[in-house]
Amino acid sequence: MGSETEFGIHAPNSPGANATWLSSQVIAAYARLTRSASRPETGWDYTDETPLRDARGWSVERSEAHPDQLTDAEPVLTAEAVALAHGPAEIELDGDQEPALMNLVLGNGARLYVDHAHPEYSSPEVTNPRDALRWDVAGDAVALATVRALADDPARGPINLYKNNTDGKGASYGSHENYLVPRSVPFSDLVRGLTPFFVSRQLVCGAGRVGLGQDGKGPGYQVSQRADYFEAEVGLETTMRRPIINTRDEPHAVADKYRRLHVIIGDANVSHVANYLKFGTTALVLSLIEAGRAPQVEVHEPVSAMHRLSHDTSLGERVRLLDGRQVTGLELQWMYFEAAAKLAADTGVATADGGDGHTAEVLARWERALTDLGGDRDAAAGYVEWLAKLRVLEGYRSRDGLAWGDARLGLVDIQWSDVRPERGIALRLAARGSLETMVGPASVAAAVAEPPPDTRAWFRGTSIKRFPGSVVSASWDSVVFATPGSYRLQRVPTREPLRGTRALTQGLFDEHARIEDFLAALLGERRT
Repeated sequence: MGSETEFGIHAPNSPGANATWLSSQVIAAYARLTRSASRPETGWDYTDETPLRDARGWSVERSEAHPDQLTDAEPVLTAEAVALAHGPAEIELDGDQEPALMNLVLGNGARLYVDHAHPEYSSPEVTNPRDALRWDVAGDAVALATVRALADDPARGPINLYKNNTDGKGASYGSHENYLVPRSVPFSDLVRGLTPFFVSRQLVCGAGRVGLGQDGKGPGYQVSQRADYFEAEVGLETTMRRPIINTRDEPHAVADKYRRLHVIIGDANVSHVANYLKFGTTALVLSLIEAGRAPQVEVHEPVSAMHRLSHDTSLGERVRLLDGRQVTGLELQWMYFEAAAKLAADTGVATADGGDGHTAEVLARWERALTDLGGDRDAAAGYVEWLAKLRVLEGYRSRDGLAWGDARLGLVDIQWSDVRPERGIALRLAARGSLETMVGPASVAAAVAEPPPDTRAWFRGTSIKRFPGSVVSASWDSVVFATPGSYRLQRVPTREPLRGTRALTQGLFDEHARIEDFLAALLGERRT
């Protein structure tokens, strides 16, 4: 599993600047930082990208695709965009003039790049929700480092970044999740099993939003930042007619063995617990689907139901099931929790001896959240993000007599997600213990520098750090090397996500200091 976060971006001194150009400055700032710290980074290999392949059995013609769907090529920064930005056409790195940077593969195995005019951090692949949280928060630290660097450089900054999903003016940007599932699981089973879960998951994982409707002009507060922007039940798009279930069939792995479930419906979470539960509960529901034990429920008009649940912070709203029942969002979540707890008990994965080490914690935190949301909302506000934000906003409303349509509340909403700890309201609450945290600064700092040890991300990140001058590009399923004295490039496929781990490759890195010897040994082992 892994995360993708498109950060909101704002340059207070350049209100007319082109967002793509601003985002490229973020990428360049981090490149300068990591190069000076002797952690060189590299570019992206687009060879195996297939964004127009649909899991329902067809592919969209390139000529018919929306430009935002063409993620298999690097964004182009036009001269016009640069001119509008009032900035240079080139950026300076290490004293030389180089083209604006759009892509970096980092030494921790992550990707930092420009996507849809936003700087995006895509975490390395991990095997459990604890690590998903840890390497996602590492992306927040990367974002903060760039903000600090740009603020110190009067020629380029400041540029501020926000871990949110909407600018309050009608634009929405994504916080996506990815899960590897067996290709043998029918896609229709995923749609049927996940839709009711995703409709109601926001009650546990929503980040909260001031304003109703896509333009945010409706006065009020709602559970989810993203819910109002979804208009379809199933589809390939991610930036228009957004679907609850995305059908992009781009596995970034052995295609006949795996499917990558690309989840676009989640909010960007600053709350550690909400972020952790987003990954952990979804992983458990996928296990239910794979075992054929997902709750047999279907929601009538799920898009409308999702909007209504988001707009009701009392959590009393009921949605209709196709069997005629009327249930609340919490009741839907309890159905999934009880099914997951029963599967865990039957298979023993949550036991102290012989368990997987993660299921028991996810179940305990999920049960606590559902219980508190149904009764002790003050307790839930210490870790459920939308409630924590609501508590802050109600404080402002009570103190200053503000109606929900007051623009000052919208500013508080945006300030909630500022990545600067002295400015971000959520981070300030966490610093004083009012918002529960699960990973500490030292753990996050280590995740910024090091890749996860138990997936192919270890090989990718370690290759970049050990052979910085020889790695030409990389992707989720490849690392491309150049060797001294040769015009040929050597592309090493990494399509099996659980190969390339520290246990399998550390010896090769330790034994071979020269890239020629390393590749000879690596490819020799692959052939045998």
